[in-house]
Amino acid sequence: MRSVYFLLIFTTQISFAANESRIDSHGVILLYHHVAIDSPPSTSISPEAFRGHLDYLRDNDFNVIPLNQLIEGLENKENLPDKAVAITFDDGYISIYQTAFPMLQSYGFPFTLFLSTGPIDRQQNNYMSWEQIREMSDAGVIIANHMVEHPYMLEREANESDTDWIARQESELLSAEQRILDETGQSHRYLAYPYGEFDPKIKDMLAEHNFVGLAQNSGAVGVYSDFLALPRFPLASIYANLDTARQKMDTKAFNVELLEPTSPVTAVRNPSVTLQFNPGNYSLSQIGCFANSKPLAMEWTNRENGILTITASEEYRGRRWRYICTAPVPNERRFYWYSVQWIKLD
Repeated sequence: MRSVYFLLIFTTQISFAANESRIDSHGVILLYHHVAIDSPPSTSISPEAFRGHLDYLRDNDFNVIPLNQLIEGLENKENLPDKAVAITFDDGYISIYQTAFPMLQSYGFPFTLFLSTGPIDRQQNNYMSWEQIREMSDAGVIIANHMVEHPYMLEREANESDTDWIARQESELLSAEQRILDETGQSHRYLAYPYGEFDPKIKDMLAEHNFVGLAQNSGAVGVYSDFLALPRFPLASIYANLDTARQKMDTKAFNVELLEPTSPVTAVRNPSVTLQFNPGNYSLSQIGCFANSKPLAMEWTNRENGILTITASEEYRGRRWRYICTAPVPNERRFYWYSVQWIKLD
């Protein structure tokens, strides 16, 4: 079973460059949906802007590697190439095949497609066909799981018990994995959570079936990341802008543990969270945390052990939002980046 890797070291020092050099493997997972100008703006990047991202990665010493190499390298605590990046797409839209696929081939960049199998089976408009997906698979594209019908996995049906709800999610997860295996011969047991939504019960279900989970809360990944909820940087709409995207592409992962609450599902619109920043090549005094680009109140409740409580006075709108913490990488123009996902179901 894959597990979350955390290093619990308690010390009075703040920065441990010597220790960090031994465990300094980091990467970034990028998330795209549509590469088109006639699709929903909230999940789209134009072909021109997407090419700009690829040019930037090529011209600035990034190492674009397959997702499985990134995940397995971090799980095994191996040294990855610096500035490692994995490119992913969700859903299975036709623009991925028609536009993104040939562009990525021309750059020699590997990528992963997280596929919702139901629309493919129905030959739904604006989605790829299995024939096109097999062509991509044969070309080396990783095909992975995005459930059958792209559900809100946290939603219950009327009078549905916890046991029945999890069993329903489990059935859809395994059905999608089997369809992908039948059509492409691939079964990586990677799930990209639809809408980036999950909770501890869903994570436990994934762990029982030896899956890695990938979310949509921004941040870099490292050897101490939660492999049942790996962060990805969504790059669409205003976040597709290269001026902001390139900073995210170059981030590193904190050695941080989420202490409480353990679930991203919240009953309030300004939840507090407690984190433990374990030793790493960063200074606690330089960590800043934000929501909607505004600073959040930070209290070091146990500074010696790196324990930080973050509180918010503002009430946040929408179904999903996040708190982001960053700190500069010493002697580099880069940042450590971690975010906390929040989901309010009503």
